[in-house]
Amino acid sequence: MSAEEPLFRVVRGTPTAEELAALVGAVFSRSHPETAPPAPVSAWSRSARPTPLLLAGRNAWRLSGLPR
Repeated sequence: MSAEEPLFRVVRGTPTAEELAALVGAVFSRSHPETAPPAPVSAWSRSARPTPLLLAGRNAWRLSGLPR
């Protein structure tokens, strides 16, 4: 593909500039996925999530309130 060759060719119809921009944006976003790492989870947010396993035992009630 040369620099003179267009990336898209309209086969049928006459799209507006906005429609072409939406198409280019959709194709670009699919071909270049976001590579940013996910945001870190705060301790406050993590404390609201269910714990994987709470063990029963002598100090289970006290340990259930402590951060993991």
